[in-house]
Amino acid sequence: MDGDTLYSIGELARRTGLTVKTIRFYSDRGIVAPTDRTPAGYRLYGIDAVARLDLVRTLRELGLDLATVRKVVDRELSLPEVAAAHAEALVVQIRVLRLRHAVLAAVAARGSTPEEMELMHRLARLSEDERRLLVGEFLDAVFGGLVAATPAFAGVMRSMTPELPDNPDPEQVQAWVELAELSLDPEFRASVRQLAEEQVAEQVRSGATAGPRRDIAAVVRDQVGPALAAGIDPASSQADPFVAAFTADYAYLFGRPDDIALRRRLTARLERVNDPRRERYLQLLAVVNGWPAPESLAPALDWSVQALRVRAP
Repeated sequence: MDGDTLYSIGELARRTGLTVKTIRFYSDRGIVAPTDRTPAGYRLYGIDAVARLDLVRTLRELGLDLATVRKVVDRELSLPEVAAAHAEALVVQIRVLRLRHAVLAAVAARGSTPEEMELMHRLARLSEDERRLLVGEFLDAVFGGLVAATPAFAGVMRSMTPELPDNPDPEQVQAWVELAELSLDPEFRASVRQLAEEQVAEQVRSGATAGPRRDIAAVVRDQVGPALAAGIDPASSQADPFVAAFTADYAYLFGRPDDIALRRRLTARLERVNDPRRERYLQLLAVVNGWPAPESLAPALDWSVQALRVRAP
């Protein structure tokens, strides 16, 4: 009967496809013990060794360590228990590999220095709690104390909050790394803080502290959109009605005449809003959060600033 047949280690190797050295290694560690020995002391194995070795090979190919493999084949651990634990470990490994891939892709694309690569790697490996702390520090630096003065800013703050999903794709991880770098930039923080303070001042002046008032940049975008679409030169007389419309809105907001001083103030305001870093932050935020790409305000802001500079040098 085949069940009574004993195999030499060489025969067992031929039946399993494993090398003699590998079988001897498992045998020496008690994972696949010999059934008997020849008078000369050579190991002999029963048919059950074939099934045992097949299982060992499968478990090893899945990445289980030898100690766990031995517990499974000796039935100290059930295979479902081991599979569940190993599947969870693989999820962690996959997440780490995605982070490494994103960092390497960013380094390759940006031509980063070793110092920049180290920073990107550190940012990518932050835990969820550490990410929340970093984001919280940025938002506090930008909006700290402003929400109390203008409750509507709570919504603005939420709209600026990145939330990396549990299983991000490489693009989201790369966006998170760049966004985190940007949020650590003191000049960027100061710029966004100034914009937020100016918007609060506009909200308070207009009496719109309870509910959000449209930011002047959004107003400008809507009012100069037709001019952009028509290809109107911002320095031409055809641009006058469009400029008058958004400067009148700004003048009404501050209760001041639409004069050169007000237009200069508005020019400076729009230039700050038109900071490329702000737009980049919003683009990255959309990628990280899985939102649609935001509409760029740059064309409308560029047009408006040029139009204002011509009229209020």
